[in-house]
Amino acid sequence: MAQRESPVVLNGTQISYIGQDSKDIPHFLGETYGKFARRLDLSFNQLRSLAGLKMFTELEELVVDNNLLGNDLQLPRLPKLHTLTLNKNQLTDIEALLEHLADVTPSLEYLSLLGNEACPNQLVSLDKDDDDYQRYRYFVLYKLPQLKFLDSRKVTKKELMEAQARGAFMKVVKPKLEAIALISSELVIDASYLWGEKRVCPQQVNTRLPHPPSRQTCMTLFDTL
Repeated sequence: MAQRESPVVLNGTQISYIGQDSKDIPHFLGETYGKFARRLDLSFNQLRSLAGLKMFTELEELVVDNNLLGNDLQLPRLPKLHTLTLNKNQLTDIEALLEHLADVTPSLEYLSLLGNEACPNQLVSLDKDDDDYQRYRYFVLYKLPQLKFLDSRKVTKKELMEAQARGAFMKVVKPKLEAIALISSELVIDASYLWGEKRVCPQQVNTRLPHPPSRQTCMTLFDTL
């Protein structure tokens, strides 16, 4: 009878537990490898929690790409962790994530968040552009100024200077169309009012609105398109 192949790949202090459809980090991983593992790869699972990392006290590199980690992500304090890749998860709240990482990973130098909504580029949304991504980089570097690499690019001195000067104000803005979406459920816009370059504020509004929007309000919203 053939012996069942182990789901764990061990290479010195590097541990891989990939593609096992696990929703949580198995307890046996921490018990068996936690005290000496320096690198841990948990990619291509279905992880929603990283609570099992508390036993990996010597961890320096953590790869958890292609999982289901969301805004409730909580890491134990990992003082030696210098590399963290969270690509292709379900992270949307960049500020909360960065504040948490600043608290629990003081040695972090490499961070990658590609493929998450929190990282605005064309991998996650076609309406994002290079300016959106650069603002995101400034904001991340403002929160984590010790980073040397962010996503697939090295951090430059110019970026660090810009982040220190303006990073606090660089939290990625909402897409322009969201300004319209805020009132779309209340305001009925008749397309017949829009002719070429002529922009006229429609007066046909849903009766649920206590006060129709002013002409100036409508013109301002149109100008954001």
